[in-house]
Amino acid sequence: MSATKTSSPAELTIRGVLLGAAITLLFTAANVYLGLKVGLTFATSIPAAVISMAILRYLPGATILENNIVQTVASAAGTLAAIIFVLPGLVMIGWWNGFPYFLTAGITATGGLLGVMFSVPLRRALVVDTDLPYPEGHAAAEVLKVGAGSREGEEESARGLRIIALNSLASAAFAILTQTRLAVAEATTFFRVGSGASTVSTGLSFALVGVGHLVGLSVGMAMLAGIVIGYGVALPMLTAGNPLPTGVADWVGTVFRNDVRFLGAGVIGVAAVWTLVRIAGPVIGGIRSSLAASRARGRDEVVAIEERDLSFGIVVGGSLLILIPIAWLLWSSIAGGPLAGSAIPLIAGALLFVAVLGLVIAAVCGYMAGLIGASNSPVSGIGILSVLAASLMLVGLFGRGTPPETTQALVAYALIVTGVVFGVATISNDNLQDLKTGQLVGATPWKQQVALLLGVVFGSLVVPPVLDLMATSFGFAGMPGAGPNALAAPQAALISALAKGVLGGDLNWSVIGIGALVGVGVVVVDELLGRAGRLRLPPLGIGLGIYLPMAVTLPVVIGAVLGHWYEGWADRQREPETARRMGVLMATGMIVGESLWGVLFALIVYLAGNDAPLALVGASFETPALIGGTILFAALVGWLYSRTRRDVRLS
Repeated sequence: MSATKTSSPAELTIRGVLLGAAITLLFTAANVYLGLKVGLTFATSIPAAVISMAILRYLPGATILENNIVQTVASAAGTLAAIIFVLPGLVMIGWWNGFPYFLTAGITATGGLLGVMFSVPLRRALVVDTDLPYPEGHAAAEVLKVGAGSREGEEESARGLRIIALNSLASAAFAILTQTRLAVAEATTFFRVGSGASTVSTGLSFALVGVGHLVGLSVGMAMLAGIVIGYGVALPMLTAGNPLPTGVADWVGTVFRNDVRFLGAGVIGVAAVWTLVRIAGPVIGGIRSSLAASRARGRDEVVAIEERDLSFGIVVGGSLLILIPIAWLLWSSIAGGPLAGSAIPLIAGALLFVAVLGLVIAAVCGYMAGLIGASNSPVSGIGILSVLAASLMLVGLFGRGTPPETTQALVAYALIVTGVVFGVATISNDNLQDLKTGQLVGATPWKQQVALLLGVVFGSLVVPPVLDLMATSFGFAGMPGAGPNALAAPQAALISALAKGVLGGDLNWSVIGIGALVGVGVVVVDELLGRAGRLRLPPLGIGLGIYLPMAVTLPVVIGAVLGHWYEGWADRQREPETARRMGVLMATGMIVGESLWGVLFALIVYLAGNDAPLALVGASFETPALIGGTILFAALVGWLYSRTRRDVRLS
């Protein structure tokens, strides 16, 4: 049957792409600075959707699908800023003096483009035929729907827009208050446990509470289990019997960074492998569906819009073509150096490594994003596992005990290969979230995938000069000549140290091995719970609870409990679907407000040249800020939930 040509609403437009590129400049620069400073980046899809709606609604012919393309471009580009978790390591070890533009952009772009290609055949398995929550994907879709609906004058959409606006304002206002230091952003206490020590901390973050509401109780309880394992068991045991060098806080922090996080990485590694085993069938089915859709399009048959991915031939051919510039980048990084004589096996091994591990990582990161959200997915943990694997590959080729200049070159090569793989990880972590948004608003997948490719290109052009500016202005802690205001770049420091540890033979594998054993245990427990019909505890969620700081995970747990309570209340209402949807919009507003403020504050920090440009009080006000901030935060969360319930009852 031949296809019938029908007109379709504007979607992949030039103005949409250009607007997405413009937003890219702001978000990518903000994420680079924040990531280097504090080791955290923020998801840009929701802020991009809000900005896009604010601009396009005043232009003729704007549609929800065009808004979706804008947020897709900006989201992909902003996500690429996470390459800062790897590449500064090359400066820290003294291999680079700055960030060579074309080499830096090439590493960033090729990894990102592969990430898009590898995730295309995963869309059906991980987005369509799945019950993964995709919290940020759902939130972005609700933002786009409310924006489109409010223009059409629909009562529910207008009410939803008010809920988003109110929660966004409350979220942003509290985040601003924390920057004045009149309220703390994080409440932490350290304490002794026998001869060891531990800590309890929580971030006063509306965005994290909103994420918890969206991911649901199962993921929240899995993260709580991870917190108990990491902070209630591992931390007291690993700190037991050691002298107290500089105080409990420093002691606990050091052990968490050097040991507990590697324990969590071991759990994540096993959980990732198990995830691959479980989703292998759906992934293969997704690839078959992609091939079937491509054949149907080739026969000029009608294919539903939601089934129109980039053709399988383009995905395979494009992936193979991208390996060519990767090979050139690898050659240019070793030409004329101590590794030049082994260029052919090095490059061949690296290309095979990138292709195979990249496919695995695309699936794992897509699953993690669906489970917990792109903002909270531990891509730095994937970076840790990647650099370990890349370094072990080089040990297999060269052995240990090489001359210092050869060892340095091998460490640099491991970081460059990891940088490419990390680009795959970050983009696949983000773009399946974007494709979920597209599915919910009725977008055409192949158009959105083209937008993702364009976003990768735009982001890769912005990252190198911003990185170079940061290195020149501040430097990085640990690099030659770093000053007192050097940026910490914590993940890059850790990943480069891992590469040196593996290639130098002095890495402590015991904690990672224990984490792998814990991972096997939690996989067994989750399967038993599933067979018994009980609440599942996703192993990756448990790994996240161990790996991430409690200040990040505990608010998600709290949000999951509140969300479960709200869902139970919604089920008892006259229109439960509407009540649940208003709850999603409430959580969305919490995420939107803090995210938009994060963009603006990054710019303020950069222009002001100091870490606390809005601080009104000093350290002497810390106790009132802790008590008052915690009370105010709890009161605001309670009021927002109460207000949303009242709006639902009045509707």
